[in-house]
Amino acid sequence: MHLKTPHTRLQQGDTRHQRRATAIGAISVFLWGLLALFTQLSGNQIPPFQMLAMTFGIAWLLMMLKGCLYGPSPLRVLRQPGRAWLLGVGGLFGFHFCYFQAMALAPAVEVGLLAYLWPLLIVLFSALLPGQRLHSLHVAGAVAALVGCWLLLGKGDTGFDMQYWPGYLLALCCALIWSGYSVASRLVARVPTDAVGWFCGATALLGLVCHLLWESPVWPENLTQWSAVVGLGLGPVGIAFFTWDHGVKHGDLRLLGVLAYGAPLISTLLLVLSGFAEPSLSLLLASLLIVGGALVAGVVPGWLQRRGSDWRFKQGQK
Repeated sequence: MHLKTPHTRLQQGDTRHQRRATAIGAISVFLWGLLALFTQLSGNQIPPFQMLAMTFGIAWLLMMLKGCLYGPSPLRVLRQPGRAWLLGVGGLFGFHFCYFQAMALAPAVEVGLLAYLWPLLIVLFSALLPGQRLHSLHVAGAVAALVGCWLLLGKGDTGFDMQYWPGYLLALCCALIWSGYSVASRLVARVPTDAVGWFCGATALLGLVCHLLWESPVWPENLTQWSAVVGLGLGPVGIAFFTWDHGVKHGDLRLLGVLAYGAPLISTLLLVLSGFAEPSLSLLLASLLIVGGALVAGVVPGWLQRRGSDWRFKQGQK
């Protein structure tokens, strides 16, 4: 009979906590999958920095309201180390700034393909964290999901042209910024997720400054478009960044990195269901690659580890 020692129970408690945090982080992937649909419903004509200011402003208000009603006090959460502010605002605003500039300098398809290297980079960079190990199946699953994502976003078009190299470089910066932000958040795990609300507020303010410098305002024209903007601020820009913060700080970073490739899949499926896109064979193949990659990276390494533990236990019983 195998008795559970206090150390074993502690390990199991840590595992359950990590799984719960990973599940919370995965909520972000679903919410980011709503981004394209809400953008379409908003009319898709609002200038990017204006949209950034509006949606992150809503996210800031959401967290301030939560703090006032349920705690902790927003003013108490405001006091965070400088490195946490630099990481939070740098990650949120830096990613979107580079992305918008990349979209202005290079074709959207290529920018999307390069920027969406960030989940693969999260899987790779996670191995640099203390106590983390990278299984070859994590990499294999991430690469399979990446191929599916490229197939989904690229639609067979691989027209990279070096005349757009500044845009491509900025798109790669997007991938590096967001993967670096996600992995480095583990190093400031004691900073509460409520602080992300203030990072959103700073991002909204910086977005407003960029909007006033470079854009002319375009406002939603009807209730549907206003509702979509509010939906973006509450979901893909609001709750998604809070759940992602909790997930990357306390969950399985490698699995979250692979699961992140589900966002463009969810986005495309929702566009198909809502009539904004057509189903295709490439969509089916991309779905199989992304789901298969997630299963390979998320399920198989744990299964192999459990089998190895059982085998070692049985050998010890002999």
